[in-house]
Amino acid sequence: MKTLEIPKDGLEGLKQNWRSDAISGFLVFLLALPLSLGIAKASEFPAAMGVLTAMIGGLVVSFFAGSRLTIKGPAAGLITICAGAVTELGGGTQGWHLALGVIVVASVLQMAFGYLRFGALSDFFPHSVVHGMLAAIGLIIFSKQIHILLGIDPSTLKGLSTLELFELIPDSLYHEDPRVTLVGLISLVIIFGMPFIKGKYIKKIPIPLIVLLVAVPMTTLMDFRHTEPAFDLVTIGDFWDNISFNADFSAIGTFVFWKYVIMLLLVGSLESLLTVKAMDSLDPWKRQSNPNKDLVAVGGGNLLAGLLGGLPMISEVARSSANINFGGKTKWGNFFHGAFLLIAMLLFTPFIEMIPNAALAALLISVGYRLASPNEFFKTYKIGAEQLTIFVITIIATLATDLLVGVGVGILVKFFFHRLNGAPLKSLFKPHYVISETDSVYSIAVREAAIFSNLIGFKKMFARIKPGKKVIINFSEAKIVDHSFMEFLHHFEEEYHLSGGQLAVQGFDYFQHFSNHPLATRKLTPGSQARFEVKLSPRQTELRKFADNSEYTYFPQKVKTSLKYKDFPIQLGNRIPYEENILVQYNESGKIEVSDITLQEGALQDRNETQITIVQASDLDFPVPDFALEPEGLWSKLFETVSGKDIDFADYPEFSKKYYLRSVDEPTVRHFFTRTLVSFLENHEEMHIESHKHRLIFYKKRELLEPDEIKALVKFAEDFLLTVEHEKKLLSEKL
Repeated sequence: MKTLEIPKDGLEGLKQNWRSDAISGFLVFLLALPLSLGIAKASEFPAAMGVLTAMIGGLVVSFFAGSRLTIKGPAAGLITICAGAVTELGGGTQGWHLALGVIVVASVLQMAFGYLRFGALSDFFPHSVVHGMLAAIGLIIFSKQIHILLGIDPSTLKGLSTLELFELIPDSLYHEDPRVTLVGLISLVIIFGMPFIKGKYIKKIPIPLIVLLVAVPMTTLMDFRHTEPAFDLVTIGDFWDNISFNADFSAIGTFVFWKYVIMLLLVGSLESLLTVKAMDSLDPWKRQSNPNKDLVAVGGGNLLAGLLGGLPMISEVARSSANINFGGKTKWGNFFHGAFLLIAMLLFTPFIEMIPNAALAALLISVGYRLASPNEFFKTYKIGAEQLTIFVITIIATLATDLLVGVGVGILVKFFFHRLNGAPLKSLFKPHYVISETDSVYSIAVREAAIFSNLIGFKKMFARIKPGKKVIINFSEAKIVDHSFMEFLHHFEEEYHLSGGQLAVQGFDYFQHFSNHPLATRKLTPGSQARFEVKLSPRQTELRKFADNSEYTYFPQKVKTSLKYKDFPIQLGNRIPYEENILVQYNESGKIEVSDITLQEGALQDRNETQITIVQASDLDFPVPDFALEPEGLWSKLFETVSGKDIDFADYPEFSKKYYLRSVDEPTVRHFFTRTLVSFLENHEEMHIESHKHRLIFYKKRELLEPDEIKALVKFAEDFLLTVEHEKKLLSEKL
């Protein structure tokens, strides 16, 4: 485990963390280079202009950004807008130059939004609408890139609508280029197959890098340069000579110009702000970003990029998540990612021009799939059927019209559901509450409705709450509380606990929950007390039987974990928002608790959820130092800079070879791992063990366990604790 001392900013931060930020910046660069090229081509921009935007985002914007861990660069979410602007403004070079004028004007307005502190406006857009918009963008990306992957000439696709592009797929399959398609299909196999390879460190290798390491030699062996049309390979051209004042404002008086200005402003700002908020929740040090300052910085970067010929940038979620997972600590990670892109454009342009567009299309198809995967539909449905309805209607409206209309329709449908479920007109935009304060307690009575459209007002009220007190929120006088408000309340609870305060929620006794999800919308149902009817799944039925036979108390419901796993290494850079299927038992060593936790890696549309069965031991009669122990693998040494230095024991070479041990208190940990405990670990199956504040967690693998496996894991944990306890007694007897 690494120290949680907050990394410094500025030059002191560079001096303190340059190694980890440089490594992270390099790994993010490997991810960003092919994606920037692919996003630019899909946006009807010259391919290298995507790299220009990412360079500006790293080398310039990093000095002014209001967030520490986000990576700035071109985003798949803006492909539809950029490509539409280029096409509707004339296409080709003319359309590109006029689209740059759109970007410049939108960036000036974006900076004004930041200066006017409009960052909070992102809360107005309900999550189901935003995710629906992104899913529609994913489908639009797929509709174009599938043809590129099959080797179809991109010029034959110009001007076709999304539905027409989908209708053309059978024809493209019939006329596909076999060699180009082979490269594309192998790229897809790598992209979708790599996540199934086990190993925490294997997952840290950027998949786009592996795609390029396979695709480029394939195209070289097949001599694409001389045997395939020019459009099948990336073309950079004279990159540096093309960087000049490229923006054209001659279309500023047209409706099309301003339509795309508004689209870029709203969608770009919204995606950026949501990413900043999401990365704050993944920050191991829980630092809070300044969203308005970040919006100004991104707007300034877009202004420079638009003037010189580049795409618009945002705080990009996939690269930002990767930066955290790779061990980035400060803004210098973003800077180094831009610096490596600059070096690549200076020295490696011939290599970049060997990259097949089919491989880039495969990467973009995977991005589109993440945005519109079946899992997105399922996750939305789990929150509530009304959320899925809004999600699907937003997708359909966006595909049938455009992003602005689609988002507008989604919001109107959301309002319709809220009115249908009892939200009064007077509370649609204005929050109603009564707040009182004593020396130690805030009492808040929420009235009428707490929903997405009045959330900004509620946030202003919560922002005035002083840290370190108890906050009691009573919803008994409310009629409806929606998912957006519940999610905000969940994040507020986490942050307020960090300040030393407590939060208690009351008054939901007579509310109907729209699903069993902890953050589902709920509405008042007078006269009938709310009941949680938990329909047990086959797994839960099996676990209940196991609990009855093993004398455990069993709680099947999904519950929020709040800060239960805070600062355990398993959560650093990730989140554990929920746990369920909790089995509790007390024995001689203390409290033993088994649970299925949900581990969220990444954020927003790039978020992956993994369910893991763990055992937690607490209420112990003896102290345990903070440490993390895990099986040592091929990549452990490579990622020591990220995860922490491995503590080796000269007297126990087999143990040191088998396990990767880290801690901020090496002397105490060396004393804790006695010969008897080391022998115990050497003679048992490899296990992950983490300790924090005298609590231990054990897990065997990042998967759910069956009852027999749970029994074995608990036995291991109990034997481990008995071994430690025995050693402590022997030591005390000697003293």
